[in-house]
Parts: sequence; C-alpha cells; structure tokens
Amino acid sequence: MIVRRRMVIAFLGVLALLLGGSSAEARRREPNASYAERRAKLRAQVDGPVVIFGYTGREDASPSYLFGQEENFYYLTGINDEGAALLMLPDNSAGRAVEGPREILFLQPHNYQQEKWNGPRMGPGDEGLEGLTGFTAVEPFGNLKEHAARLSKQFASVYTLLPRGNEPGYPHRANWVKWLQETVNGAGANFRDASPLIAGLRMVKSASEMELLTRAIELSLDAHLEAWKIVRPGLYEYEVAARMRYIYNRGGCERDAYAPIVGSGFFSTALHYNRNDKRIEDGDVVLMDVGGEYSGYAADITRTVPASGKFTARQREIYEIVLAASNAAIAAMKPGMTMGGTGEKSLQKIALDVINSRGKDREGNPLGKYFIHGLGHHIGLNVHDATVQGRALEPGMVVTIEPGIYIPDEKLGVRIEDDVLVTETGAKVLSARLPRTVEEIETFMAGARKSPPQP
Repeated sequence: MIVRRRMVIAFLGVLALLLGGSSAEARRREPNASYAERRAKLRAQVDGPVVIFGYTGREDASPSYLFGQEENFYYLTGINDEGAALLMLPDNSAGRAVEGPREILFLQPHNYQQEKWNGPRMGPGDEGLEGLTGFTAVEPFGNLKEHAARLSKQFASVYTLLPRGNEPGYPHRANWVKWLQETVNGAGANFRDASPLIAGLRMVKSASEMELLTRAIELSLDAHLEAWKIVRPGLYEYEVAARMRYIYNRGGCERDAYAPIVGSGFFSTALHYNRNDKRIEDGDVVLMDVGGEYSGYAADITRTVPASGKFTARQREIYEIVLAASNAAIAAMKPGMTMGGTGEKSLQKIALDVINSRGKDREGNPLGKYFIHGLGHHIGLNVHDATVQGRALEPGMVVTIEPGIYIPDEKLGVRIEDDVLVTETGAKVLSARLPRTVEEIETFMAGARKSPPQP
C-alpha cells in the first residue's frame, strides 16, 4: 500500500509537469479557466445532458501510433489521457430536480502494470486532480453508465457526437452512440448532435489558443527557412521533409500537423503528394506544404521555391500571379466576408478573378481552371478545423489563404499558403515572417548557399 501510494505521488509529480505551466514540457495546456469557459458556453446552448467521449488509445494498432485526443473532447477538457469521458448538465434544467454536480470528468482507473510501460496516467481518486484538471467532480469511467441511464429518464434529449457519413477510419462516434443507446435501454431519449455547437465555438480562437497556434506557426516558419538553405538539385524530397520535421520537433512540436508534402517538378502539381521520394532536378520548382503541431494546434504553410535558387521566366510569371491572388484575398479579408462561394463577399472569387485575368496556358486559355481547390480553411486543433458551413468570417477566426496554379503539362505547380487571423478591421498574416516575393526568395536562397545550415 505504501509502495503504491509512493507510485501515485511520483506519477502526479510528472503529470504536474505535463499538465501545468512548466517550460520543459512538450505539450502545453491552456489554463483550466479557458476550458471551463467553453463548457459553460456549451451548457448554455443545450436543453439536455451532454456526453462527450475521448479516444480509447486503441484506435490505431500501429507501433508508430502516437496518441492524440479526440478534438472536441480535448477542446472542452484539455485532457490528453486515453479512455476519458465528459458529462455536463444544461444550465437550464426546466424545473427538473437534478442532483449532483453540473460537470463530471470520468477517468479510467490506474493500471500500474501498463503504466510501467507507457508512463503515468491520471486516475480517479488521485490527489490534486482539481488543480490539474479544473474539475471538482472526477469519477471512475464505470460510473458513467449509471449517470447516463438516470439522466436519460429525466431529459428528452441527450447531446453527443453523432456519426458522420464520411467518418474516417475507426468509427469512434458510431461505437459510442451505440454504447449510449444500449445504456439508455429504451428510455426514449432523443440523441442530438453536439458537433455543430462545439464547431461554432472552435471557429473563434481564444487568447490562450492563439498562443499555442502562434507557436506552431513560428516553429513551422523556422522549418521552412531551414529547408530553403538546403534545397538544391540532387537532393531527395524526403531529405528536405526530414530537415523540416527535425526543426519543428526540436522546437517543441509533438508531431506533424499532416503528412509533409515536398513535391518537385511534376509532383509540385499533385495537391496531397506525400511520397517525397523524387530526386530534385535542376530547373524544378519545389513546393513545400509542411507544418508542425504544437500542443495540439496545427500550422499549415506552403511556399514554392526554385531548386536552382532562381526562378525561370515562366516560373516567375506563374508565381507572381499566385502571389497577386493571395495579396488580393488577404487585402479584402474582414469580418462579414466568406471563404467560398461566388458572391461579391467571396474571397475565393476574388482570388480566382485575379488568376483568370492574368496569364495564359500554352493554348492561350485563362489559368483559372488550374486553380483546382478551395482558397483556404480554418485551422486549430485540426489542420482542417471544425467549421459551420456558410458562416461568415468573424474576428478571432484563423484561416489559411492558399491560392495555387497547377499545370501538369509544364511540370509546374505553385502554391502560396499563409495562416491569417481575422481582425476587427481586416487581417493579420501570422506567417508573414516567411518571404513571399520572388525577389525575397531568391535573395534568401542566394545568401543561404554562402552559409551552410548548422546541424
């Protein structure tokens, strides 16, 4: 018993570093008050209990799997341990006599044998959990079943994450909805989707989120600049990707925000190319769409540079058209504008009109047909972060602006992608430290060739 107690104390000491504000930890956590504020906003919008499940840690059997929490659960709790769940009661219980706390965090009991292999985890009953998690009520996961069954008889609706038609990979949502249905056991509860409500909150970033997101962007910018120092004919694409990963991992990013894309020559025209196994040749452009994830928050940045250090005349022409489209969209960005669509407030249309009005392909056709994707997307806890379809831009939203032209016949693809914060009056480019013009890129690469990168 004494030995076990000492183990718990030791584990909590490590957890305090992982969850607290120490500068030594890889994953930083926002203040408890930030998560509590989000939960309060969600509780104010619902008329029934909310049950959100974290991932179990068994979603991927690959030995290289690195656990990453279900985003909505993490957004509301900041808990990155496996097998947790959250129960919340609405602020307005409509006269119902509901006993107990309004919020309960459920954790898996300690498995000390497993923790010898995988490291310490929190468990219900640990001392100091309120300070670590912000929850006054923390119970064993097994208790959730009784709570859910009881509350489903008191409320007509239960909110959770309902399955999506395109849910990828492991069917997390479908599995837990089935569990809830079996738990409710015919009580007649109506399951409602909490996803749009949480997405609406996630779209506008808090100050503490911006600190983490900004750090992810800054480390990713460092990675791009270091890559430019080594890009040259004869190098393999994967060598460039490896250098970039090393830089942002060394700075504190726990993993890639997405599979790095380093495409040269023809493969600069493949949007999600990630084989990265081609040898870079003289005359190629090298498109690098690479970003790191810092404390759960994803950067997403792209630049296209000449392998030789100098753009050809045609490469320069296409690059400057894409840059003009990017500049036009960013200049027009402000609250009330939309990312997509075809109306006068559409940033997509503004960028496309610029591309169509400048330059031609080999057959003399406008270049708009080579801009084959959307102008951008929200970023945050996912590189393609949660959104509410059709919602206009608001202050505090962070999106990518990433026009591109991809001409396979010319083995020429150019994309310029920046991470941009919507402000009260316009936009702030968070990735502005990374050169954007032809002259800036060529000057940087020329200087880099005189000074080899440090290890």
